[in-house]
Amino acid sequence: MKRFLPWGILTLVLLIPYLALVNYLDQYEVGIARNAYSGEVILQDKPGFQVTSPWVRVSTIDTRPTRVCITSSARAYNCRLVQFVPSEFQSFVSTQGFEYYWFNNRLSFNSGYSEEYRGMKDLMRGYAFSAKPYPFVKILEEYSNPEF
Repeated sequence: MKRFLPWGILTLVLLIPYLALVNYLDQYEVGIARNAYSGEVILQDKPGFQVTSPWVRVSTIDTRPTRVCITSSARAYNCRLVQFVPSEFQSFVSTQGFEYYWFNNRLSFNSGYSEEYRGMKDLMRGYAFSAKPYPFVKILEEYSNPEF
């Protein structure tokens, strides 16, 4: 037991700062970082490890094209291929707010559905099918049924 104690302490000493200070971005991701004290919002657009202050929270957004659909049993095609536009992150944060990731999209009580109604894919679906165009959503393709 005594020989495991130093390893446990060392793990905690290394793990807690890592969780509080470091985030990782893949090649196809950007991070939106918000400073809790100043309210400043910046874009992290370089892939790799990013080191921030403990009071900076980062939301990671996938920038690859994503197919979003309205769940329906109708025979019409109701899907669009959309992509998040990183250069319009300020517009996204002013429209959606930053807390979208931290509170609203952690839990989902939608048993029985194949679609998960939370996360960035759900947000993109909502903005892609909105009557108003948003600058942070780029519609790459709209699938349509040729019979209509």
